[in-house]
Amino acid sequence: MSGLEGFIIGLTTVKQFNLYLSIENKIRRYPCNKAKLMVINTKLNRFNIFEKLYLQHKYARAQGEQMNIASKKILLVGESWVSSAVHYKGFDSFGSTTFHSGATPFLKAMNETCFEVTHMPAHEAPETLPLTLEGLRQWDCIILSDIGSSSLLLHPDVWQHSKTVPNRLSLLHDYVEQGGGLAMIGGYLTFQGIDGKGRWRNTPVEKTLPVRCHPYDDRIEIPEGTKAIVDQPDHALFDGVPDQWPALLGMNEVMLAEDAQLLASAQTAQGTHPLLAITSYGKGRTLAWMSDMSPHWLPSEFSDWPGYRQLWINYLTWLTRA
Repeated sequence: MSGLEGFIIGLTTVKQFNLYLSIENKIRRYPCNKAKLMVINTKLNRFNIFEKLYLQHKYARAQGEQMNIASKKILLVGESWVSSAVHYKGFDSFGSTTFHSGATPFLKAMNETCFEVTHMPAHEAPETLPLTLEGLRQWDCIILSDIGSSSLLLHPDVWQHSKTVPNRLSLLHDYVEQGGGLAMIGGYLTFQGIDGKGRWRNTPVEKTLPVRCHPYDDRIEIPEGTKAIVDQPDHALFDGVPDQWPALLGMNEVMLAEDAQLLASAQTAQGTHPLLAITSYGKGRTLAWMSDMSPHWLPSEFSDWPGYRQLWINYLTWLTRA
């Protein structure tokens, strides 16, 4: 506690100071939401001159952070799939296809924040993800979620016409090395994935990450549920996040990379495993979250939890400050 904070406590009643704490927490929770900050600012009139000076300082700092990161652009790649089904009704049968998006909880959580998110579904990535470093640099941070490396390696020109194109895994490596932010989120096709089909092991992208992939199917299903063990509770990535986390139902098994920071772990029947890790690479930063961003590994109770939104704000704020 600073001397100014102690001075304020000495001047205020317990009720006033609790109100001050409530406002300060809101400033921390909505650093990029100008409308909410304006509402918060009007509440400063409830305090005496010393309290106002302190809270106005906090408000000004929050506004400054908002101005610094208001234009941060985020690309989410993957987190979608198409399923095909055959329906049998007695003698007759018919087929159907369905598009599914697992990005909805994340996109909803990012509403009214300073992060402008573009979602590139998995089926669009092979053709649409830029083939140049300049193209990737239009985003401040790129998130790879539940998408295999083959989708980025096999551009239609390669797959259908046997033509050469730039290797986008190498481009993502250079993107991070030169200052970009990169996050890999767990799932059946990230890290090594189901049956090893994610195939991120020994790629240029893996080299930038705070974790290393196993050479086999790395899924850990946790039907009984597990809760995060926060290894570094004072880290900025946990600012404003409630202490009690909802359960997770699965994750990818990985190994912590050299010089990476392990921020959270998960206890499973197979032992304790890294859940959240970060590192710096070149001029950029990378983050690995080994569970999902949506069901089934991440239940709706988790995405509806206030900490889900705050975690993502913290993740993206850290990733885009390289």
